[in-house]
Amino acid sequence: MLPFVGALFAPLLTRVMKHNAGWVLAAVPLLVFVHFAGMLGIVGSGATVSAGFDWAPSLGLRFSWYLDGLSLTFALLISGIGILIVIYSGGYLKGHPHQGRFFSFILLFMGAMLGLVVSDSFLMLFVYWELTSITSFLLIGFDHGREASRRAALQALLVTGLGGLSLLGGLLVISQATGVNELSSLLAAGDALRNSPLYLVALILVLGGAFTKSAQFPFHFWLPNAMEAPTPVSAYLHSATMVKAGVYLVMRLNPAMGDTAAWETILPMFGGVTLAVGTLLAVRQTDLKLMLAYTTVASLGLLVMLTGFGSDKAIEAAALYLIAHSMFKGALFMVAGLIDHETGTRDITGLRGLRKAMPVTFVAAMLAALSMGGLPLFFGFLAKEEIYAALGAPEGWQAALLVVAICGNALMFAIGFAVALRPFVGAAAKAPKAAHEGPMSLWLGPVVLGASGLAAALVSPIIHRFFSSPTASAVAGSPVDVTISTIPHLGVPLLLSGLTVALGVAAYLGLDRLRGAMVGVLKTIGWGPDQGFDQALRGLLRLATGLTRVIHNGRLDIYMTVTFIAVAAALLLPMMLFDELPSIPSIPEFRFYEWGVLAIAVIGVAAVVHARSRLTAIVSLGIQGFAVALLYMLFGAPDLSFTQFMVETLSVVILALVMTRLRLAPTDHRPFGQKLVDMAIAGACGAGFALLLLKVTQLPFDDRLSQFFNTYSKTIAHGRNVVNVIIVDFRGLDTLGEIAVVMVTGLAILALVRIRSKKVEVRATVAEEA
Repeated sequence: MLPFVGALFAPLLTRVMKHNAGWVLAAVPLLVFVHFAGMLGIVGSGATVSAGFDWAPSLGLRFSWYLDGLSLTFALLISGIGILIVIYSGGYLKGHPHQGRFFSFILLFMGAMLGLVVSDSFLMLFVYWELTSITSFLLIGFDHGREASRRAALQALLVTGLGGLSLLGGLLVISQATGVNELSSLLAAGDALRNSPLYLVALILVLGGAFTKSAQFPFHFWLPNAMEAPTPVSAYLHSATMVKAGVYLVMRLNPAMGDTAAWETILPMFGGVTLAVGTLLAVRQTDLKLMLAYTTVASLGLLVMLTGFGSDKAIEAAALYLIAHSMFKGALFMVAGLIDHETGTRDITGLRGLRKAMPVTFVAAMLAALSMGGLPLFFGFLAKEEIYAALGAPEGWQAALLVVAICGNALMFAIGFAVALRPFVGAAAKAPKAAHEGPMSLWLGPVVLGASGLAAALVSPIIHRFFSSPTASAVAGSPVDVTISTIPHLGVPLLLSGLTVALGVAAYLGLDRLRGAMVGVLKTIGWGPDQGFDQALRGLLRLATGLTRVIHNGRLDIYMTVTFIAVAAALLLPMMLFDELPSIPSIPEFRFYEWGVLAIAVIGVAAVVHARSRLTAIVSLGIQGFAVALLYMLFGAPDLSFTQFMVETLSVVILALVMTRLRLAPTDHRPFGQKLVDMAIAGACGAGFALLLLKVTQLPFDDRLSQFFNTYSKTIAHGRNVVNVIIVDFRGLDTLGEIAVVMVTGLAILALVRIRSKKVEVRATVAEEA
């Protein structure tokens, strides 16, 4: 909850603290980080932390949270990197008129992402899942004056929002199949979900949510477009946090849904394709952020592929790469933003020789690139070694996954060093702004994250104890002990790692030629999912327009006809189909005055039908209401009778006033055939209501409410008139609503009268002037 509180006060604090607000607001994620860090000992020992409270006990809904190695690692990454991002945002958006709003948005997202990863109940998970989509929409579209930003924000919202609906369906199916509403209970249910006939449906729906959130092919296009957001957003949402929500979901559900042919086929296949597509499209780019964005797509594909591979080694590799990627990619994104902030461009073809002007940034960039390239002494090296340990002895089609992993890692090596090395070496190129080192708030984050990749590898036994092993154990659903160290060991993984580095160096040296080749390939292909998204939206708008023209054609008579046909069908068809028609009672012996009331009603109907003008029909329509009021009075309900008289009078007045202001023909010009159709529809509606009321009166009377009101009207409400007590006390709010309706109606009548009066006055004035 703390980030949400911080978001509430962020705009005010920004106005007070001016340029130092980032440093002060960083205390929010710092406190969150300290809070979760205090649980490392408990979770590191293999225990879990769970709590919550009932939200809607009758529905089995709880607001509950669950911490194990996976959720705690995510929570610490979110809050830890969040500290650096908030500080970085203060320097990056210094002087921006809406900096306070940005801080509020970023803290809202932080709270949403934290809530997502610690959620236990399905409802809480879904609520926070959708909240991350909404807050990311606000952040991506922060520069809302630019059309590209608005389009990217809308695209991200639509894609991830539709995925959220898919996830909701999956959670409901899981609940139906297993009878549980919490993740902890689902993980403890063993094979209950896997053995259910609803498993495949649940899997497809859940993966629909995960794949859209984590930008898996063919939903990958929204993530690079989201680079229209300010760089702090790119560094936080689209490398370390939000885009990993889908990865978190598949990791979380692996113990309950993994170890099946469908799981171990769909995830590696889509993950492998995403890895290949992401790296190839990254080669095509010249914008630093886009290069990193597409490698993020590739990395997410690698994580999904490893999670679906099925072995403990693959799970260990996924846990290590999850941590390594958050550090080096967050650092490189901040480096790209720092270069853009200080030089005025992110185009790699126009950046050279920044090493002397920006030495601290260069060091931070190289530290991150060395980890991204998987070189020894860095945490990325441990992750890559474990990846090849998992994929190094493939069988059958899994050999293709190994080839994809090697080529993908080699291209990511090339892109990482292209971002971290090319802008800083060589002769200085002319940039839009004179380059110089940025303030501490901008380079602190890249330096800390880049150095963390080195430090984490050097103290890997400690990292494995508190992070890697608990995370892998949570994903595997059984104890996993990660032991890999920074000391290289001869074997297949090291050989494959060396091959990757060699291919990566070759790709780096020939990056310009590779880029040209990819440009040609993409021009040949032409169409892509991003263009398809625009085409789908245009098609949807055309469909909506055409459907609207058919359904909403502007003719009130058609609207009324369709409405009354639906009413008649809703009343009559259920009674006919389910044999619930009432028995027709015999005509009772009426007293003479009761015959008189009935005669008044019949005369009113005849007057409405035979009226030659609309005004006469409206006035005649009130006769039925007055007849009903007389019935209330005859049967001892004077209060209801008085109310009926008032309502009927008011209805006639309103209808008459409205009709006098509409341009309608004074008489009904419908052809005789149309009148017959309308008469049949009206008769069906009347018969439906009559039969329904007869059926209700023939059911056994339940007098529990009557007894309640008779018993408690005097003792609780201190009133003898039961009807008055019901209206004023037991239904007080309902009565208040009715009074409000009458008041609004009176105001509407008054407005109509005044409009007419003003028109008359204007005409009179014009006539006098003429």
